[in-house]
Amino acid sequence: MSKYIVSCSSTVDLDNDFLKKLDVHYISFHYQLNNSDYKDDLGLSLSSKDFYNMMREGAQTKTSQVNVSEYIDFFTPFLENGNDILHIELSSGLSGSFNSANVAANMLKEKFPNNKIIIIDSLAASAGYGLLIDKVAELRQSGLTIDEVSNWITSNRLKLHHWFYSTDLSYYVKGGRITQTAGFVGSILHLCPLLNVNDQGKLIPRFKVIGKKRVMDRIVLQMQKHADNGLAYDGKCFISHADCLEDALIVSKKVEDAFPNLNGKVEIFNIGTTIGSHTGPGTLALYFFGDERDE
Repeated sequence: MSKYIVSCSSTVDLDNDFLKKLDVHYISFHYQLNNSDYKDDLGLSLSSKDFYNMMREGAQTKTSQVNVSEYIDFFTPFLENGNDILHIELSSGLSGSFNSANVAANMLKEKFPNNKIIIIDSLAASAGYGLLIDKVAELRQSGLTIDEVSNWITSNRLKLHHWFYSTDLSYYVKGGRITQTAGFVGSILHLCPLLNVNDQGKLIPRFKVIGKKRVMDRIVLQMQKHADNGLAYDGKCFISHADCLEDALIVSKKVEDAFPNLNGKVEIFNIGTTIGSHTGPGTLALYFFGDERDE
């Protein structure tokens, strides 16, 4: 069996130690904070706490995806060492990075014709994307070939659920996702919209929920409705949050109480700087495997 590495982008929103444990490599997106350039390196350059505090203080953020030449530089050393590459990328419904990675792969295949370079659209984001990578690492460890793992991903990626809510609509207004009027009214009513990622990997508003306590209950209810085998779900569950750890701990306890057969405790991660630049602080997301996502 040929050697192959697994890689992803920093928008998996796991942490460096976790990815090292999985033996998964990542390439960094980029962002600007008050016109200063940073790499999204999973908190090494700037902690999640500091990043969100700066956003609260009014710092302006801007993100940029990985370009073709960066992918070429990232992939080349693995190929030179004789490895095949299985790269899983951030949802094409949210970014053009998947297309850039494909362009780079096609260019490199001319130079390394005997190596496989497989680029897969995760149709996922943040630690939902991370949960997919965790499963991929497990499958590779079990002895599956690069083709067997890639086939598993394309057959099962839509079974990965992302449900998330935000308690601060001001960042959705800044990003042009909702109008100023809707943001103002929503704030007055303490509206916490509940969204998910659909079958095209795009973010879709699903429910308008009044109050944080109610939206916490509602997000767990979605897991009860959609998780594989319902309350008997025995897979893993990840949560990511944008500097609202207390909320994450409350939701994780609700999940663990409702799903006694979980594969381990709920694992909690920070929403990273790329995704967090668009959601702002106060966002929480819940991820699990279940029925197939729809439109």
